[in-house]
Amino acid sequence: MAEGDDYLSGVLHLLGQWIGRDSLDDYLSYLNYLLWVFTPLAIVFILPLFILLFLYLSILFLHVYKRKNELREAYSNNVWDGARKTLATLWDGHGTIWHGYEIHGLEKIPEKGPALIVYYHGAIPVDYYYFLANVIIHKGRTCHSVADHFLFKIPGFKLLLEVFSVMHGPQGECVRALREGHLLGLSPGGLREALFSDETYPLLWGKRRGFAQVAIDAEAPIIPMFTQNIRESFRYLGTWKLSRWVYERFRLPLVLLYGGFPVKFRTYLGDPIPYDPNLSAAELAEKVQQAVRSLIDQHQPIPGNILRALLERFYRRPKKE
Repeated sequence: MAEGDDYLSGVLHLLGQWIGRDSLDDYLSYLNYLLWVFTPLAIVFILPLFILLFLYLSILFLHVYKRKNELREAYSNNVWDGARKTLATLWDGHGTIWHGYEIHGLEKIPEKGPALIVYYHGAIPVDYYYFLANVIIHKGRTCHSVADHFLFKIPGFKLLLEVFSVMHGPQGECVRALREGHLLGLSPGGLREALFSDETYPLLWGKRRGFAQVAIDAEAPIIPMFTQNIRESFRYLGTWKLSRWVYERFRLPLVLLYGGFPVKFRTYLGDPIPYDPNLSAAELAEKVQQAVRSLIDQHQPIPGNILRALLERFYRRPKKE
């Protein structure tokens, strides 16, 4: 150890003689300053990688589970039931510890039969993962999901998407899932809303009505859903005109993700909108959009604020009258 210290001291002495002792001290002081400045910045860009890591750990678990059949006898319905329940427990624990996750209105999810859950899409929809986990744990049901084509192109995700019944969303497949009595979750804003919505929580649905037509064709109710502070956990840099053009032209998310802040999450489920044969797809889509917008207006301070959302882990705001 002493030899190592002597060597380092010798190197610093030679370096000091070469560039001057005062210059060396200034240089080391400057390096220390840069480290102090950039460490917090590095952290906010590294934290999102932990969600990706957690997803890949989930995939790794599924691959191990697929190869090992010891647990198969423990579950009577499906060989993947045990895996889904195990991962649901892990994701629910992650939500509870990191975000103090709460869900309000879970009783509005039917015990059996179809329902279409329509939600606001955050930068990363981790709230939707926690919602799926709660449905599995408390309702004993697997909610099918519609995801952007981009998700199916991520290496290694195929098994995870298959086990949790994720589809890329042809209307016929969605209608079939509902007619078979499944729950189905989707966000009409999709990846566009994830990338280009902001802390003012605009709904970027455009004129999308396909989800409404799916509900009409399947004669299924629609349940609106929103999670408070979802935009304060993760945000994107680079949502400028070039990024928007690249996305619209090539469907590529040319943005930089940061965050992973442990803000308070509360998911709210609105009253179900029952099937009404007298409503057109356009009218139903407008009605659902108003329902989601109402949940945002009721539960989300605008504009969103990261510090306030962090403080809500310890102090709950008085409810709006």
